[in-house]
Amino acid sequence: MSARTQHTNILYAVLGFVAVVIIVAAIGFLALDRDPDIIQGQVEVSEYRVSSKVPGRILEIRVKEGDFVKAGDTLAILDAPEVRAKMEQARSAENAASALELKAQNGARKEQIQGAFSVYQQAKAGFEVAEKSYQRIQRLFDEGVVSAQKRDEVYATYKAMEAQMKAAQSQYDMAVNGARMEDKLAAAAQVGRARGAVQEVNSYIHETVQTAQMDGEVSDIYPKVGELVGTGSPIMSISMMNDMWGTFNVREDQLNDLKVGSELTAFVPAFNKEIKMKVYYLKDQGSYAVWKATKATGQYDLKTFEVKARPVEKLDGLRPGMSLIIK
Repeated sequence: MSARTQHTNILYAVLGFVAVVIIVAAIGFLALDRDPDIIQGQVEVSEYRVSSKVPGRILEIRVKEGDFVKAGDTLAILDAPEVRAKMEQARSAENAASALELKAQNGARKEQIQGAFSVYQQAKAGFEVAEKSYQRIQRLFDEGVVSAQKRDEVYATYKAMEAQMKAAQSQYDMAVNGARMEDKLAAAAQVGRARGAVQEVNSYIHETVQTAQMDGEVSDIYPKVGELVGTGSPIMSISMMNDMWGTFNVREDQLNDLKVGSELTAFVPAFNKEIKMKVYYLKDQGSYAVWKATKATGQYDLKTFEVKARPVEKLDGLRPGMSLIIK
């Protein structure tokens, strides 16, 4: 074989190798270009925490994690002896205020009223005698039998007895009428204040029995029976399974037509099926979130947006934490 033929064969081999590399690179580039971007999210659910306004010891927990509860169901019972002691104090204060109000409304005792009436009758009798004496002396004075000095002395006695009778009548009327209106109003206000204290403590007693506020599933229980919990400390979490949504972190160059009110299709690996979801929330995650940083001239940083969407139709078995895939 000549040298020229060998060079030709080598050239063909090199060209063939280069062609194969170019073809493979083109196929790989096209294949990679066709693969869609994958966005992974997860299912979220609304939760509320059950907690008490008063500190106490866990006496009983009537549910387990995973139980479905309805609004009004009893979840836990606390023991708070301090609250019961405060209730006794509040009730005693209410009873004392009620007694004072009753005293103000009833006025003086019967014996006091009877005593004031007797004094009044005595003064009245003295006044009547003094009045008759004065009338007799006045007639004698008119006839010239007695002097003016004697008439004036009897008149003074008459007026003194009249004033004494009026004072006794005033004391009797005051005993009959009882306390002043201001005292009665003050006593009634004290009763209202005491009753308010009883209602306040009663509300704390109700807090020792924790009930479900809404339907849901018990997702977490924190303390054990016998442990102490403070004011506002969470006892358990309830997941409202009828309020689910999916959360996705999407770069802004992947948003495309995603906007509030638009629909998307998400793949659920747990069920190997797709579901329709409707976007209801879209917001950038701020400077602390993941960015796609670029340094080349003319390019820019890409921010990440949080996208939330709710299933259009209910999917039985969908649970919080399950993955959602968007292509």
